[in-house]
Amino acid sequence: MAAIVKAEGVSVLYPRANKQALDDVTLEVKPGDAIGIVGESGSGKSTLARVLIGITHPTDGSALLQGAEWGSIRPRDERRRRVQMIFQDPYGSLNPRLTARQTVAEVFHVWERLNRAAANKRAGELLQGVGLSEEAIDRRPQALSGGQCQRVGIARALACSPDVLIADEPTSGLDVSVQAQVLNLLATLRKSRGLSLVLISHDLGVIQHATDRCLVLYGGQVVESGPTSAVFSRPLHPYTRILVDSIPGNQGTHRARDGERISVTGCVFRGRCPQAHELCAVARPPIVRESEQDVACVLYGASSAADAVTLR
Repeated sequence: MAAIVKAEGVSVLYPRANKQALDDVTLEVKPGDAIGIVGESGSGKSTLARVLIGITHPTDGSALLQGAEWGSIRPRDERRRRVQMIFQDPYGSLNPRLTARQTVAEVFHVWERLNRAAANKRAGELLQGVGLSEEAIDRRPQALSGGQCQRVGIARALACSPDVLIADEPTSGLDVSVQAQVLNLLATLRKSRGLSLVLISHDLGVIQHATDRCLVLYGGQVVESGPTSAVFSRPLHPYTRILVDSIPGNQGTHRARDGERISVTGCVFRGRCPQAHELCAVARPPIVRESEQDVACVLYGASSAADAVTLR
């Protein structure tokens, strides 16, 4: 199946900050996908989300929506409806002057060209469909809880009838019970509407629960990817092992060492890697296939069998 949205060899440089936010990242989102993107703060997760939805344009590489460059798609082009975003800050992403109903009705008014009465009716139905109580529908964000605001954000995205939902830390700052409600809602909507989901989180438990495939980002690069179950049960890259060991309840012993946070030569993780080797400083390791996973590490891409034995 053709990708709905695709990042191909994408790099993003923020010149003012002199920061390489993404470096040669490729990701395809096809119908029915549930993809997780994990990594610590500053790894490039949110920048990748902004590239996929067309907010941030790549410095190099291509960001495509249904095969067309995002940069060539006009603001009122119907194709923009196909990919919608749920933002990390449920309060900050909503207009404080609008009620929940007005927020969602505006989408129906603009895209469906419904009159105000019809748009308000559709908005109320959709908001109830995502679990917002009837009495909360006509409240403004400041009178709603974080979980309720996130439901409004989800309803606003669904009002565009998207094919892909990109959820950037959608449970961040919410109580544990509310987090579970939001994740269950996303899972239900994915099945009932046939949506593809890109879920971005630093919480590996969330990714493990809600996705089928995942990418691990570090320093703007993909260091490992594959089926979520395989990556979590048999992490290959040293950074992935450290992340998995950090999940509460795991008894792993992998820890990052003190060192340069993001190495500018060789492997991006070399400065903190507990298994760093001389080869890691030579060049950026290529992505190689190891069973079901792709990993960028000389432990699996050594230049000779002898090197591989020595490193492992």
